[in-house]
Amino acid sequence: MLVYGRNVALEILKKPKNVRKVLLQDGFDDKNILGLLESCQIPVFIKSKKEIDDLAGGVHQGIILYVRDYQYYSLSDIVQNGASFVVILDHLEDPHNFGAIIRTCEAAGVDGIIIPKDRQVQVNATVMKTSVGTLDVMKIVQVSNLASTIDFLKKNDFWIVGTALEDSVDYRRIDYSGKIALVIGNEGHGISNLIRKKCDFMAKIPMYGTTNSLNASVAGGIMIYEVIRNRK
Repeated sequence: MLVYGRNVALEILKKPKNVRKVLLQDGFDDKNILGLLESCQIPVFIKSKKEIDDLAGGVHQGIILYVRDYQYYSLSDIVQNGASFVVILDHLEDPHNFGAIIRTCEAAGVDGIIIPKDRQVQVNATVMKTSVGTLDVMKIVQVSNLASTIDFLKKNDFWIVGTALEDSVDYRRIDYSGKIALVIGNEGHGISNLIRKKCDFMAKIPMYGTTNSLNASVAGGIMIYEVIRNRK
């Protein structure tokens, strides 16, 4: 996996175990990154701007990291280790949303994120860049079937909370004190009908202005911190 940009490179190089090699544009002069590269002894190759441009899919700021593909966790890795708050993503498509949710989950101390294998953005370079170094400490589980995964979580005493504007209650009126699995739906279609039927509660975030919906990562952030607030 290729990851590029100085900010994400700086975070990743603080824990460089998954970095295989680094390409630097000729004349690269970021002293902080150069110092980290010298201390962690990762192979570094100097390339021309054209060579870097040809490899990168966006603004690279003169650095490309070759990083090992993300190693997903198993569901039992988090459930059997005492998890009490997980986030389920129901077929998100935007890697920027995914990356932002990963950052929020890490900041809030969420125990894990569950995603489906199909029709869902996976951990890629954009997700890694947007999450800015938090992937190293955030456990992400990839599952074949979200419905059966929810059934498994229910058997392990989790309450399933979905988000929707219709046929739902104010998110502040739900009791989040037990084990919680929070479902965040697709950017365009929300939570699928099958997953919605399996939710114990459907929560809504009231809209007071002219906007009738929120970005998935913004709505997720509000819900995640409401769960955390109720558990303090």
